[in-house]
Amino acid sequence: MNRILLVDDDIGLSELLTQLLELEGFNLSQAYDGEQGLEMALQSNYDLILLDVMLPKLNGFDVLKALRRETSTPVLMLTARGDEIDRVVGLEIGADDYLPKPFNDRELIARIKAILRRSQIVDTELNNQQDNIQMGDLILDKNRQEVFCNERPIVLTGTEFLLLYHLINRAGELVTKEQLSELVLGKKLMPFDRSIDMHLSNVRKKIPDRTDGRPRVKTLRGKGYIWLP
Repeated sequence: MNRILLVDDDIGLSELLTQLLELEGFNLSQAYDGEQGLEMALQSNYDLILLDVMLPKLNGFDVLKALRRETSTPVLMLTARGDEIDRVVGLEIGADDYLPKPFNDRELIARIKAILRRSQIVDTELNNQQDNIQMGDLILDKNRQEVFCNERPIVLTGTEFLLLYHLINRAGELVTKEQLSELVLGKKLMPFDRSIDMHLSNVRKKIPDRTDGRPRVKTLRGKGYIWLP
């Protein structure tokens, strides 16, 4: 049974979501402010954290920043509808996905299952691969979901790792944003959705530049990306 931590100060909504998700077979824990949510997230192992942006004591962004210094547990941010800035900031600092409030129950469940499925995809899809996948100065360690660059470990979120894997697995080929959205995020690419762009931006920031001065990935505007061998 997947364990989920819900961090939201709306007690009524939290109770409704807890009932909904428990009916779907999830094990729910609740926190009602940022400090409590962060403490619970770091003390126990959860498969997913549902994290509201607007929280007392410590806002969702600060909670996420603190989490990403310690863990790569998947995080689904709950943002205000129409607030594009919140979504971009959340993705920039390591959220796996976002969902604007108010949301449809079915959409929430679909997003949760898609995120949880990513971890399973990493585990099962790479089982047929050797333990370490090498591309130039990079080594992907499938067991720890880490990347090593010149033997230096680079910790990625599960979403970032899966994105990098799919690009490297098709190095030299164009991988479209539509393909990456379905392969990595488990959803069809919607107009103006920048999730893949932001996750790739995070990967680029974490991996050092190549010593030969060439870029690691080429962007074809409006089409997708090519990982350069």
